[in-house]
Amino acid sequence: MCRAAADIILNQIKLKPDSLICLTSGDTPAGIYKLLVEDAQQGKVDFSACYFVGLDEWVGMDKNDTGSCTNFLYETFFTPARIDPSRMMIFDAKAANLDASCAAMDNFIKEKGPLAIMLVGIGMNGHIGLNEPGADFNSYAHHSALAPVTIEVGQKYFTHQTQLTEGITLGLKHLQEAKIPMLLASGIKKANIIKLALQGEVTNQVPASIFQTLSSAYVMLDEDAASLLVH
Repeated sequence: MCRAAADIILNQIKLKPDSLICLTSGDTPAGIYKLLVEDAQQGKVDFSACYFVGLDEWVGMDKNDTGSCTNFLYETFFTPARIDPSRMMIFDAKAANLDASCAAMDNFIKEKGPLAIMLVGIGMNGHIGLNEPGADFNSYAHHSALAPVTIEVGQKYFTHQTQLTEGITLGLKHLQEAKIPMLLASGIKKANIIKLALQGEVTNQVPASIFQTLSSAYVMLDEDAASLLVH
């Protein structure tokens, strides 16, 4: 699964070396970034003309906070792939004015975009990025309160109990406007929500169900995550 996803990214960069790519944190994409770094080291791809954005962040954290989304992206991709900081945009989740941080992200995407590839995972409640149930399908970058299950599951990224209250994230409108939206999921724990998202009602109460409306999207699943889908 990771190799297939990495190859889609490689092909896009070959077609358009200055592609804008949105990266997500989490266990599933870590394998993709490892392969992309190896590909770069072997001369199979050149990231120097690419632009990158981070999908989301816990409000109040930055790249220096272990467990933050940005820290994860630096550790697994930006640093080992030697990405120039001038070619990336990360949410300033410690900003006094979070709306301004959202506007900065939206403006970067307008200037460097459109998004060529937007990688996202899926939360246990069907969230995409930190677009929680009830999120507006037409939203761009925004910040909002986290759902209880997101706060609970999010603890796995931290070595100690951490207070999480708000998230800042790209919106579901960004996903609709991306050339290649890509949903990644692995493990049996995601099987129920994958079935609901891909074969249930399209509703903002299950934000990932928006993938049913996206004609150019990829859904990358391992056998466990796909195990409840009806063929």
